[in-house]
Amino acid sequence: MGQLSQEHVESLKAQLRGRLLQPADAAYDEARRIWNAMIDRRPQLIVQAAGVADVIAAVNFARDNGVLLAIRGGGHNIGGLAICDEGMVLDLSAMRSVRIDPRAQRAWVEPGATLRDFDHEAQVFGLATPLGINSTTGVAGLTLGGGFGWLSRKFGTTVDNLVSAHVVTAEGKLVRASADEHPDLFWALRGGGGNFGVVTMFEFGLHPVGPEVYGGLIVYPLEQAPAVLPAFREQFKSMPDELTVWAVLRQAPPLPFLPPEAHGKPIVALAICYIGPPEHGPALVEPLRKLGTPYGEHVGPMPLVAWQQAFDPLLTPGARNYWKSHNFAGLDDGLIAMLVEQIGKLPSPQCEVFIGAMGGQTNRVAADATAYANRDAQFIMNLHARWDTPAEDDACIGWAREVFRAAEPFALGSVYVNFLTQEETDRVGAAYGPNFARLLEVKRQYDPGNLFRHNHNINPAA
Repeated sequence: MGQLSQEHVESLKAQLRGRLLQPADAAYDEARRIWNAMIDRRPQLIVQAAGVADVIAAVNFARDNGVLLAIRGGGHNIGGLAICDEGMVLDLSAMRSVRIDPRAQRAWVEPGATLRDFDHEAQVFGLATPLGINSTTGVAGLTLGGGFGWLSRKFGTTVDNLVSAHVVTAEGKLVRASADEHPDLFWALRGGGGNFGVVTMFEFGLHPVGPEVYGGLIVYPLEQAPAVLPAFREQFKSMPDELTVWAVLRQAPPLPFLPPEAHGKPIVALAICYIGPPEHGPALVEPLRKLGTPYGEHVGPMPLVAWQQAFDPLLTPGARNYWKSHNFAGLDDGLIAMLVEQIGKLPSPQCEVFIGAMGGQTNRVAADATAYANRDAQFIMNLHARWDTPAEDDACIGWAREVFRAAEPFALGSVYVNFLTQEETDRVGAAYGPNFARLLEVKRQYDPGNLFRHNHNINPAA
């Protein structure tokens, strides 16, 4: 990067409709800041793309000049892969349009859009597709890693609902990938991360959902978790696909429906979303109310967009974050006991364990149908360490790693690629699983020079 002259930089700037930022520019520090405050990197160039022409110009520039290229979408990026030192960041966050065709039940979404952007447009027509569990997540990163959320038990993963993608390849060409055009690339995009190009448009199939769903939280004291979680595990086996229930173990935030004496106490909360007819919700949720004696609950009809934003306050930008994750075929009693013990000694009140209950349609798709291969995962656990100051780094990271190691004997050995931190290069094979060899073939075809490597990388030289 040091060999680039200002003449090179000015030549790139002249090709752009968006902005090109350098370290001396006033907007630079804000532009390099990402959701995870642990990540503090200083790229030499930030291209804030305004459209496809800018993306092509940036890709060509990085390739022709041997510049390290990082791609930034619209969301969290726990591992910090959206930002790099020394190289160039292609920032797509300004490209955030969402266009809905309600008759065809299709959505066309640019790569900077968040789930909030998507929901805002789609829910006007009572339409949705499976996309994450909180509204600040970026559509692009979520999708390229596979994607799942409150609707996945009914409609599958995000990539199961992807119809096509417009992609700028390492050659700087714009292609459409679908079942009929570049089908090998289309297969790889659906779970292979950002290894194969820059997606400038996603086309999704939509489903009638909402605008009202039935859901909310039932909050139990942690000491009841050894009874609540096994009972939930049994009820999970017979739940309809329209009902999704996740378990969250943490200290109780000061939620208005909880008694003040419960605030700050360790809890297990059941997060519930039923997307069938709301009038059927109470009968389906009633058994979950009887698993113990709750601190309190807030359950009822609500807009889907409100539920999609319910966890946003726990995921605001500016905190330090570190994740570790496992996939499970079931919730073993030993795993439950270990988690209860660990929640009793959290290093920060913001640390938590999410256990996403999958099943349903996510498990009915063949492992090789898309690059996302984790079709046997019934439960996906994310250990979310979160804190505010560098002084807490060692304690909070150490806690996450300790719980991760303790959970390993109960795990499948696979992992959801979007939950990996940048350091976990040894788990790339576990993330892509039995599909790694085919992904490697597609990588060698579309990016033999590994231009797109600032990611959970599939190295064509492997």
